[in-house]
Amino acid sequence: MAIVYLGLGSNLGDRQQNLKRALELLSSWVKIDKLSCLYETKPAGYNEQSLFLNIVCSGSTSLSPRQLLYLIKDIEHQLGRRPSFSNAPRPIDIDVLFYNAEIVKTKELTIPHPRLSERAFVLVPLAEISPDLVHPESGKTVLELLDNLRTLGEVWRWSQPIDIITGK
Repeated sequence: MAIVYLGLGSNLGDRQQNLKRALELLSSWVKIDKLSCLYETKPAGYNEQSLFLNIVCSGSTSLSPRQLLYLIKDIEHQLGRRPSFSNAPRPIDIDVLFYNAEIVKTKELTIPHPRLSERAFVLVPLAEISPDLVHPESGKTVLELLDNLRTLGEVWRWSQPIDIITGK
């Protein structure tokens, strides 16, 4: 079984429900062990859109990196994501942050996520659940990567992780 870390975000529709549904669909193939709190964040790349809700989870799966990517793309499609421009608003976005300590570089998939160390909206929730996780390329822990960010941007704790599971 592979240990995976996934980042999820939503800024269209019922953001919390989109994240909850994505986690439910993922849980058929990924045994989710840890969930961060939900964080509300400003968008990255394209600013003329609504705020995101972001969450990070870790879990185990028997899927290969490629199979996991296909599952993620299917879930995104099921939840209404359609091809658009880069950093466009979306009901759901799911990124593979880490897959074990593997480094994967193909045309369709790069692991660890290539912009992970630049994104407070990923590093803040990731540091909450796994601060000592080591980035296999840089050799730095998640907490060290977070400390190295020039700015945390605008990342606000929105709710506890249990809320996304129970719907309360």
